[in-house]
Amino acid sequence: MPKQAKQPRPALASVSSRTKTNPLQAVSWKSTVLIESFLDMLLAERNAAINTRAAYGRDLSDVAQYLAKQNADLVAASEDELRGYLQSLGKTSARTQARHLSSIRQFYRFLCSEHHRKEDPSRAIDAPKLGRILPKYLSEGDVNKLLMVVNRMKGQDGMRLKAMLELLYASGLRVTELVSLPLSALQFERGFIQVKGKGGKERVVPLGEPAARALRAWLPERKAILGDKAKSPYLFPSRGSTKYITRQRFFQLLKEVALKAGIDPKRLSPHVLRHAFATHLVEHGADLRSVQTMLGHADIATTQIYTHVASERLNQTVVEHHPLARPAKRR
Repeated sequence: MPKQAKQPRPALASVSSRTKTNPLQAVSWKSTVLIESFLDMLLAERNAAINTRAAYGRDLSDVAQYLAKQNADLVAASEDELRGYLQSLGKTSARTQARHLSSIRQFYRFLCSEHHRKEDPSRAIDAPKLGRILPKYLSEGDVNKLLMVVNRMKGQDGMRLKAMLELLYASGLRVTELVSLPLSALQFERGFIQVKGKGGKERVVPLGEPAARALRAWLPERKAILGDKAKSPYLFPSRGSTKYITRQRFFQLLKEVALKAGIDPKRLSPHVLRHAFATHLVEHGADLRSVQTMLGHADIATTQIYTHVASERLNQTVVEHHPLARPAKRR
């Protein structure tokens, strides 16, 4: 049998096709290969998600192209040359600049660990100060409006969207976790779902009764869509190349639901519903450690941002229970 042509590596395309008008023609072969090696390491050793790998690829492609225009090379770049690149990002947000610097730092740590460089030129570069950005979230009333809209939807698409929306609000899953959730993750009899999150870390998230009902109603429709012979490991399968409904398609469907619910589509995204899940839990007295576990946060400091919504409730708690807050009982 004739040998099949070797398929091009998609990762290399993600690096070399940063823009159509300015490919990495001027970037050295060594830099391109080492970027690829770094991205492969992220997958193999850190179990990074494909989207994370792609983001690092875009950032490193961007700095490599900038340095090439300055007649400099990414692998051999100096601290001053990297500072020049970061200064060129001046019109972007501090958070974007910090992300680019993080990509650069991790790349040079990789180069040093692999003995391609002796010193890390990014080590002395300070990250921009980030202000505290509170997460966008919907009120409970807005979430109820969304659920009312999907409850009125008919057909297989409507039942799928209802199941996805109920599950997202009930569990706080990341959108990638939601769309790629395997059917085997459902544990109806035990009342939870088992999720594999960032870095391959597994966690257990309780499954509320409304979400469980919506999922039970969806499963026969899922089977009908697949047909008798077709099989799929995914809870929300698709005939597309990903084999499950894409993040982009789910995002689009949410925007349509927002319009029908009278909510500005700009306010709604899958991540906003994840924030709503966490915010409403804290608002109703859930402890941060439990919320941290359900969200899959590695650091509780990430979860603490949700306490901003509980200030009024905490103040009321002090008024009702602290002895010095009740004038009649003061000595």
